[in-house]
Amino acid sequence: MIATKTNSIVKFAVLDTVLVALACLVPAASHLFAVPLYMANPMLALLLAGMLIGEDWRNALVLAVIMPLVSCVLTGMPAAGKMVCMMAELATVATLFGWLSRRWQVLPAVLVSVLAAKVVYYALKAVVVAPVVLVGTEWWMQLAAVLLWGGLFAMLYRKFKV
Repeated sequence: MIATKTNSIVKFAVLDTVLVALACLVPAASHLFAVPLYMANPMLALLLAGMLIGEDWRNALVLAVIMPLVSCVLTGMPAAGKMVCMMAELATVATLFGWLSRRWQVLPAVLVSVLAAKVVYYALKAVVVAPVVLVGTEWWMQLAAVLLWGGLFAMLYRKFKV
């Protein structure tokens, strides 16, 4: 029993370290290649990867807080105000998907979770970083990212988790 718990802790530590490192590399890659990678919502993709690889939604909740925080501290992106909004958004995805996935099919659960999280993000952003531009990425780009990551996650989830 102890070995299993230790193995699980090591697995989560390695997974979280890799995902946090990738979250910090996104801003660097954006600057290096002059490509606005933030438009593809990479933190969401990394969170969904953590939810797929990990077995515990609570670890995804930890990632939801740690990834934006460490990226903000080490790279300056996202900015502090947006970091708080991103934490809330990602925590909403992790929590809501953890709850909905026990009741619904995977694709609707992930899509509703991500869309609800977007509402949380923009509501909080309107309060925290106002009067800065509320929507920086075109709505159709955000919808495309949601559908892409949600669809990919649902396909992989069915293949590896069910």
